[in-house]
Amino acid sequence: MSKRFTRILVANRGEIAVRVIRTARAQGYGAVAVFSEADRDARHVRDADHAVCIGPAPAAESYLSIERVIEAAKRSGADAVHPGYGFLSERADFAQAVVDAGLVFVGPDPGSIEAMGNKSAAKARMIEAGVPCVPGYQGADQSDDTLAAEARRIGFPVMIKAAAGGGGRGMRLVDDDAVLLEQIRSARSEAASAFGSGELLIEKAVTHARHVEIQVFGDRHGNVVHLGERDCSVQRRNQKVLEESPSPAVDDDLRRRMGAAAIAAARAVDYVGAGTVEFMLAADGQFYFLEMNTRLQVEHPVTEAVYGLDLVEWQLLVAQGSALPLTQQQIDARRSGWAIEARLCAEDPTREYLPQAGQVLRWRAPQGEGIRVDTGLHTGQVISPYYDSMQGKIIAWGKDRETARARLAKALDDTVLLGVLSNKVALRSFVGHDAFADGHFDTGFIARHFPQSVLGCQQPTLQQIGLVVVALYLDDARRLADEHALGDEFEGWHSSHVFPTPYSLRWRDRLYRVEMAVRSPRRFEVRLDESVLSIEVERHDAEGFVYAIDGVGAEARVARDGTRIWLEASGCCEVFEDVTLAPAQSAAAGSDGRLLANSDGKIVAVSVAAGDVVEKGQTLAILEAMKMEFRLSLPVGGTVVAVSTEVGQQVRNRQLLVQIEPTQTDRAPG
Repeated sequence: MSKRFTRILVANRGEIAVRVIRTARAQGYGAVAVFSEADRDARHVRDADHAVCIGPAPAAESYLSIERVIEAAKRSGADAVHPGYGFLSERADFAQAVVDAGLVFVGPDPGSIEAMGNKSAAKARMIEAGVPCVPGYQGADQSDDTLAAEARRIGFPVMIKAAAGGGGRGMRLVDDDAVLLEQIRSARSEAASAFGSGELLIEKAVTHARHVEIQVFGDRHGNVVHLGERDCSVQRRNQKVLEESPSPAVDDDLRRRMGAAAIAAARAVDYVGAGTVEFMLAADGQFYFLEMNTRLQVEHPVTEAVYGLDLVEWQLLVAQGSALPLTQQQIDARRSGWAIEARLCAEDPTREYLPQAGQVLRWRAPQGEGIRVDTGLHTGQVISPYYDSMQGKIIAWGKDRETARARLAKALDDTVLLGVLSNKVALRSFVGHDAFADGHFDTGFIARHFPQSVLGCQQPTLQQIGLVVVALYLDDARRLADEHALGDEFEGWHSSHVFPTPYSLRWRDRLYRVEMAVRSPRRFEVRLDESVLSIEVERHDAEGFVYAIDGVGAEARVARDGTRIWLEASGCCEVFEDVTLAPAQSAAAGSDGRLLANSDGKIVAVSVAAGDVVEKGQTLAILEAMKMEFRLSLPVGGTVVAVSTEVGQQVRNRQLLVQIEPTQTDRAPG
């Protein structure tokens, strides 16, 4: 039963909470933020009228604790709870607990969440409602053998999915019987870790398909409408990367039919509030139900941009019993232009999108006509390993798709994020690819055009290395001038002839030895092996410099943290380490028999014990970071000498986990 409210607690964090708080306050409501100890200085805490700490950093002890969230609402005087998206937003028991506490839940009824929360049960309900579904198995027998047998009956390729969740976790594409059982067990383990349930379902994989979803909205007066579609086909690891509205593959007739199916799905569970019905759109134009997300979606801003609406504002109206503000006909008449969204994540695309943690040394959001940025980022904040890697969304609207795409490309160029590796450069490459520009893509776009075999082989260019050396020199000169109050005329001054200065730079596991000569206060000559590069610096400050190479000017953005220097220029955004004065090192990572954590995270499995003999490439431990699992191995085989970690332990990046004594043939030179 709905009732009026005046103060809303947002049961989420980061850009999600920032976005919801923005509308809540704009509509005149008080906003309450909750935060873990790791988020004490987060932007959503600053933006809210009130903030309550709900526990330590691990989500299970803070953001996923129903009791602590409810208690925070009562302490802060909130009379409504908005779940955001993610965390508890699709937990029926959370929605029920909010209602039982006498508060308004800004979302669907617990029964609707329950009905759609399990993919297997939801699919059975959709089949009954006449909504097209992909052939598959969603039965009660969850034994490995039964799932494998059903996969063989359906025929490869098949998709294994976690029944209790989404976001790509617990999902595996399998096209070979030889790895079927291994992938079933892996998906079950990840699903149990992410959602507390290892239940799986098997579906026929619809290849060369698009992922198209319909935004639906219902109220307590029997009205259910849709607000068009979003194309979310550009994905990595079954997680969305680029989203847009409308879809290049959907015409008016298909939009009408998919919209009708989505409304039928919502009506089947008496849906109230904002929700999304997701479909796979096959190359032949047939579409199939995937799942229904009983919450607002990460990509909802593209719908808001195209229809000129605020969906959070609608959520607040409907939660208080108001009817939907517009009819379907009125909504359809509002559709205008095109919008594309890019998800900015703290991850390294060149290393299997490995999540990244650390301090943001510099953040600058893009601006411009048609540009919107939803983020919780700010300079100085620490990105922790406890939560999702997504840090924000960059959205561009235009009168047509090409205008929106061009604006998004420029916005990505103008975005500055230094201090933590991100997918910004990769996003720019995706948006600029001909297949995306032409609208000819499907869910295999990234795997097809940007495989790890290509991304993982990228190396710094001579120009990028030269710019790093110039950046180091300019930063040292600026610091020296500031320390001794020297005038600009002394910058680059020498009392003797110019001699090249040697630099040693480490990038990943590679070492670059460079020489640089200062030919004038503004002209630098960099030599790497037999190659020579001349760089003219027009002006510089603490944040970077404007340079010219062969008469072509550009900007280099820089941030320095001790011996590490971050450079964004010439199509890269990378971190280098100045090891000019450091002692020499040898041997490739791991070849000495030390298994180090590849990221901050939690150990979820240890596969070896002291005394075990292991092979090169064998999984020794599994680490979970930012909701993803990583199987850790070494490039050498040998005998396990010591295991320095255990299941459940929170570890730091590069912490020693396992030590082995390499076999003689695998032993690193030294």
